[in-house]
Amino acid sequence: MDALQIVNELKTKIDEKTIELFFPLWKHTYTKTGGTADIFIKPKHIQDLQLVIEYAQSYHIPLTVLGNGSNVLVRDKGLRGIVITLEHFNTIAVEGNQIIAGSGAKIIDVSHTALEHHLTGLEFACGIPGSVGGALVMNAGAYGGETSTVLKKATVFSHSGELIDLEEKDFHFGYRKSVFTEKDYIIVEALFELQPGEHAKIKEEMDTFTALREAKQPLEYPSCGSVFKRPTGYFAGKLIQDSGLQGARIGGAEISTKHAGFIVNVDGASSTDYLKLIQHAQDTVREKFGVELETEVKIIGED
Repeated sequence: MDALQIVNELKTKIDEKTIELFFPLWKHTYTKTGGTADIFIKPKHIQDLQLVIEYAQSYHIPLTVLGNGSNVLVRDKGLRGIVITLEHFNTIAVEGNQIIAGSGAKIIDVSHTALEHHLTGLEFACGIPGSVGGALVMNAGAYGGETSTVLKKATVFSHSGELIDLEEKDFHFGYRKSVFTEKDYIIVEALFELQPGEHAKIKEEMDTFTALREAKQPLEYPSCGSVFKRPTGYFAGKLIQDSGLQGARIGGAEISTKHAGFIVNVDGASSTDYLKLIQHAQDTVREKFGVELETEVKIIGED
C-alpha cells in the first residue's frame, strides 16, 4: 500500500484536514532541517489517535511520533510511513496542587501555569522548549531540577493501541531516559504534583533561570538545544571548547561561539551538515581527551 492509498483510506476514518501528504519536516523542527514525512497527521481527538495507531499496527506501517521538534534531528531523506504530532493535545488544567497537561502542551507553558497558581516544583522548566511528552521521554531537566521529581502519573498508548495508565514505580527514570523510551510509548497526558509556594519567590527563580539561559545559549539561531549528553566527570561543551572547535562550520551548521554544546543553523544548514559536524566534534574530543560524546539529540529518519 503506497502513501496515497493510506491517506485516502485514513481520510474516510478521521478528519482529512489533519492529514498531509509528503510534509516537509524542516517546517516542524527547531533546527529548520529534515526531509519529508510520507504522511503527517495532527490528530485532534484521542479516538483519532488510537485509530491511527491501530491502523499502522494492522498494516505494518512505520509510525513515528514527534513532539514539537525541539530535541530531534531528522535526516535529509525524511521519514517513511506515518508521522504524528500531538500539538492539538495541549490542554493544561489545575486541580489543587496538581497540573494535568496534554502531551502536546509546551512544558514552558505548564511551568508558567504553575507560577500563576502559586505552585512550586516546575521552575526549572521555564526555559525548556520541548513539549510535555518530550519532557517525559527525556526526563528533561535544567538548573538542578528534573521531570522525574514532579511527575506522578502518565497516560500512554502502546504501539498496538492499548491505553495504559502509569505511576511512579513504572517510570524507570534515569539521566535523559525513561520507560517511555524503553517501551516506545505514545504519551497522551501527564499529571504533575507540585507544592504550594510564594508567587514572588517562584517568579524570582524563573526570572533568574531565564536570564541565565538568554546569557549563555545561542537563542538567536535555530538549533536542537544541547547536542550531547554530559559525560561522567566532564561537561560536553567545555570539552568541545577546549578542543578549539567553537566556530567550526560544515555547510550551514556551526558549533556555537556562545555555547560550544550547541550546534546552530547559521546559513541554510542541512541535517547532513549537522551530522558531519557532530561526528567531527566526537572524533576530535575522543582524540584529544579520550572521552566519548554521546548524542542527547534524537537522530531519526532514513539514511
